[in-house]
Amino acid sequence: MTPKSYLNQAYRLEQRIRLDKEEIEQLQALSVNVSSPSFEEHYNPNRNTEASFMKTLEKVWKYQEQLNQELDLLMSLKMEIQSVIASVDNVDERLVLTYRYIKNYTWTRIGDEMMADERTVRRWHNRALAHVVLPENPTIIEIRRKCPQMSNNTRI
Repeated sequence: MTPKSYLNQAYRLEQRIRLDKEEIEQLQALSVNVSSPSFEEHYNPNRNTEASFMKTLEKVWKYQEQLNQELDLLMSLKMEIQSVIASVDNVDERLVLTYRYIKNYTWTRIGDEMMADERTVRRWHNRALAHVVLPENPTIIEIRRKCPQMSNNTRI
């Protein structure tokens, strides 16, 4: 794993968390819409008697569990990344890495913060990546993920 791909993991995980939050909001909106009961007399022993919104609430619960796991992983990953960045000797290089991989700033914004042009910031970034030393057992996040309603063993 390259230092750049290792440091980019936090950004990708934040994107997944954002998407999971959106999915939870959509499912919660669906669960509020309760269908009206039917007052007709009919009996079907094969029909599910559980309210339809209960399935949606179960999905919300599973997504929230997954979101909590991802948030815990993000916090530990960011702490690990901060310690890796702290090991870089040059202050400018450390700042560039912090702005880029912890705060997710764009190159232009990093240049504004550091009062340097974008080319200089990118040069510092390339030098900083050359000085990054990955931990012996770095946290590696899989890109692929199974949807929680498909199986119980969700992969993060």
